[in-house]
Amino acid sequence: QVHLEESGGGLVQPGGSLRLSCAASENIFRYTMAWYRLAPGKERELVATITNDGRTWNKDVAKGRFTISRDKAQNTLYLEMNTLKPEDTAVYYCHAESLENLVGFWGPGTQVTVSS
Repeated sequence: QVHLEESGGGLVQPGGSLRLSCAASENIFRYTMAWYRLAPGKERELVATITNDGRTWNKDVAKGRFTISRDKAQNTLYLEMNTLKPEDTAVYYCHAESLENLVGFWGPGTQVTVSS
């Protein structure tokens, strides 16, 4: 099974930027990769996905501000977040769904706080 580890979270002012990383223990091209987030008092929501053949999808709240990408050589998934808003405050999770058997794996999450 793949092991995932997120990094790059932190405290940022409104309008600022962060880049989240998710390091995987094996080839991420064997998985559909995604970023989710969980905000206080809310349900976990899907933010962005990237398929093994590179197709991307962003949730409406992320369109124009967030970009999902990956590095094959580093087995790393990224989420570039710009023009951050206080409502983007959440724990951000990396998720990998196996193309072989659709089993999903989660990282432990990284906290993003947008506040002045």
